[in-house]
Amino acid sequence: MIIGIDARAAAEVPAGRGRVVRELLPALDALGTEHRFELFCRRPWRDVELGPRFAWREIALPDPLWHAAAAVRSRGAMDAFFSTNSYLTAWMLSPPCVILVHDLIAFLPSARGQARATRIERATIRPAIRRAARLVCNSRSTEADLIRLFPRSAGKTSVIGFAAGERFHDPPRGARLAAILDEHGAAEDGFVLASGTLEPRKNLPRLVRAHARLPEPLRRSHPLLIAGPHGWEQDELMRTARGREDVRLLGFVPEEHLAALYGAASVFCYPSLYEGFGLPVLEAMAAGACVVTSDRSSLPEVGGDAVVYANPDDEASIARALERLLSAPEERRALGERGRARARTMSWEQTARGVVDEVERAVRGQ
Repeated sequence: MIIGIDARAAAEVPAGRGRVVRELLPALDALGTEHRFELFCRRPWRDVELGPRFAWREIALPDPLWHAAAAVRSRGAMDAFFSTNSYLTAWMLSPPCVILVHDLIAFLPSARGQARATRIERATIRPAIRRAARLVCNSRSTEADLIRLFPRSAGKTSVIGFAAGERFHDPPRGARLAAILDEHGAAEDGFVLASGTLEPRKNLPRLVRAHARLPEPLRRSHPLLIAGPHGWEQDELMRTARGREDVRLLGFVPEEHLAALYGAASVFCYPSLYEGFGLPVLEAMAAGACVVTSDRSSLPEVGGDAVVYANPDDEASIARALERLLSAPEERRALGERGRARARTMSWEQTARGVVDEVERAVRGQ
């Protein structure tokens, strides 16, 4: 088959959906199937050399013209199309379309998604569901939300989870680790780490207040480092962190540095209010971090029994989990090892195989 893929995010999105596409493409290549892949983009991603079955197809147009052009170029030339980052392309496609559903943030007011993205997803999802041959959800939680909000999707869905990339399973060590920690003003096993785009759903102001509740010796010896690019509605976080010498906002951190920080942190804390999957939790587990995360949405699917859960609406609950683990190095080590083992049960090879299976199923009309 010839399979079209929306691969824009590989070069355009530093984290999140971009990381998913950057991990998926080499995994598809490694499968060694006879299928060919046409990678639709605005600019190619060249960090990894893909095999001869992969070809980049550049369309230098803004949205929504990009989607119309991709659909026109697919007509008669593709056996199927895998839409990784938009519902809009599916409207205009003639070949069978498989859509990756990352989350339902746009339809959950409490998640306070980015305003423009929310408007677009609300306007485009219903026709896309009607048009899609298959809907791939990244967790059972996302699948349940999709079917609850859009019953028409029932019967078209499947669940294919993500994985942590190899760089997270083997984070920097030795002199390289020391250099990265020095650059960020961190000491090994001497800080609490959080990561994610600075947006309301990540619940970072509550984490800052929870950190402030720690006994002073623990708080002073374990500052809170927050790694992530600027997002939206950040005022509360900035107010809460202002004047706190034991809270540092690192900004965007490249993947190698993030892997090092995960592996060196005393605790990685991810008190998100809602996640479609929660890839940072799995990446931190792969790096051997002791993890505290939320007891809701998809996060228990990812963490299993290898993390400690807290109520993300209750800063006292987050603070208790942090204090417990920061005071118990043996428990931290045991959870880190358990997290590593659990993360190894999930692979991008499994994800890629699942995607190919769903595309083949779509073409067969099943």
